[in-house]
Amino acid sequence: MAERRRPQLGGGGLRGWWARVASNPAYRWRLRVPIPERLLIAPQDLRTGDPVIATEIYSGVFSFAGKAVNANGLSPFELESPSPEWSQELLGFGWLRHLRSAGLALSRKNGRVLVSDWISQHGGSHPESWQPEITARRVISWLTHSPLILQDVDQHFYRRFLRSLSRQARFLRQIYPFVEDGYPRLLVATALTFAGLCMAGEQRLLAQSVKRLVVELRRQILVDGGHVSRNPGVLIDLLVDLIPLQQVFESRNLTTPTTLTSAIGRMMPMLRFFRHGDGTIAQFNGMGATPSDLLAALLSYDEARAAPDLEAEDSGYQRLEDGGSVVIADTGAPPAGVLSRHAHAGCLSFEFSTRRRRIVINCGLPAQNRESWREAARATAAHSTVTWHDTSSCRFKPARSGEVLIAAGPHDVEVVRGGHEETTILRASHDGYLAAFGVTHQRSWRLSANGNRLDGEDVFLPRKGKELPKEALADYAIRFHLHPSVKASRVNDGRTVLLILPGRESWLFTAPNMRVEVEESIFLSSSEGPRRTSQIVIADNARTFSRVLWTFLRADMPQPREEPEKAPELPI
Repeated sequence: MAERRRPQLGGGGLRGWWARVASNPAYRWRLRVPIPERLLIAPQDLRTGDPVIATEIYSGVFSFAGKAVNANGLSPFELESPSPEWSQELLGFGWLRHLRSAGLALSRKNGRVLVSDWISQHGGSHPESWQPEITARRVISWLTHSPLILQDVDQHFYRRFLRSLSRQARFLRQIYPFVEDGYPRLLVATALTFAGLCMAGEQRLLAQSVKRLVVELRRQILVDGGHVSRNPGVLIDLLVDLIPLQQVFESRNLTTPTTLTSAIGRMMPMLRFFRHGDGTIAQFNGMGATPSDLLAALLSYDEARAAPDLEAEDSGYQRLEDGGSVVIADTGAPPAGVLSRHAHAGCLSFEFSTRRRRIVINCGLPAQNRESWREAARATAAHSTVTWHDTSSCRFKPARSGEVLIAAGPHDVEVVRGGHEETTILRASHDGYLAAFGVTHQRSWRLSANGNRLDGEDVFLPRKGKELPKEALADYAIRFHLHPSVKASRVNDGRTVLLILPGRESWLFTAPNMRVEVEESIFLSSSEGPRRTSQIVIADNARTFSRVLWTFLRADMPQPREEPEKAPELPI
């Protein structure tokens, strides 16, 4: 039985401050602004709606973020929230797209009733609805789905809707300078620009918002098209709003800011940079399950369809691609300060795929219940790289805002690419373990021209001119997390693992002179939820083996007989 309780969102620091501000009657009085005369245009929603979900909503079942709640005749805004993620989706109103996709008068009426409920209950003093990101998302959703909400309504509801929409925009405008840096601030700037474009008589708001949007795009979208957070998923989140925003400028015959056009043009190839052959996005720094339909919709707007650069130096990633095989490697330092709130300790981790099959992965993050997994998912051990003495390469520390930020981590990350016998060699090193353990991790990759062989090398280097101190902890574990579709079995020689891919394609992993184990792992970013999988682990001591060679070799095709060799010297 549903209980009467407001949706709850946790948070202290700035998030709690937003709540207190929005709840303050004196502040609400300041937000009594003139009501816009009308809406001029409704942006396009690139997300796909599902009529089945519309039927569930009409029947009183609200399924968000993997949690289903039956309202039993109550307003959903009165219900006890099963999770913060559920509240965020409910209060952001993105689910209006499902009602719109149903195309029924009943769905339109249902949408109006729910919007009216929110205005009555949460449009006043209930702080959960007034977190900046949620407010921005709701403003965009209401504008986008205004044809659904406003069709055949009376003048009273029309004015009530516009009054609430205007008040939310004014709230965002007032608190904008205090919004957290990174994606939240860029989202708020985007929502304000939408409001200025879509509501009549908002030229002043539009001018100010465009300036703020341009500033944030210049700050946050790097030269190579990546986002300063280094999270590939943020590119999807941004493009799903920025592309319709560009369309609204064009529809209103207004000059589109060149910074907006340029940012979109750079972000599109960067999305392709992170794609594997199966169309999924590599799991780095907070990326979760790939929204395949949405990604396809976004890439359909990429008229250039240019092949991505293989080097994304500004974002801190490298890509090797040959013979249908792809290696994507994290070769960058973590972002600083609040921008690191979702960053992972995965320096020199990589993912490896062949044609439409992924082999090596990082664990990623689930679509639901992220907070319960976030700590484990951010650790170095959840990535296909080296963990030294069971310690992450980054040190995490809670901030006053309630977010867990990276307080220390790799600072000096050096990268060199070079050629060798028609193949590309990538070598990188990071100092994330130098301060605590006196060692630098250096990793090399070499992908064969036919894509059927990937050679790697991990080297542990003491401080320049010194040996590893006798008292220093020198144990390490090299992990290669495998995709759940890969079946791994250890061969009797103790140094080889047989990998069976779908379609009976087979590969061998081998590490000469090393003991190789197959252990349990978990893939968090599956669209079906967390799934059990395996990982290949090489654990030893740097005083015994300070250099480890390893190879992935396709076994069901003829291969030249050769032992893994040390990668040729590159100037690092």
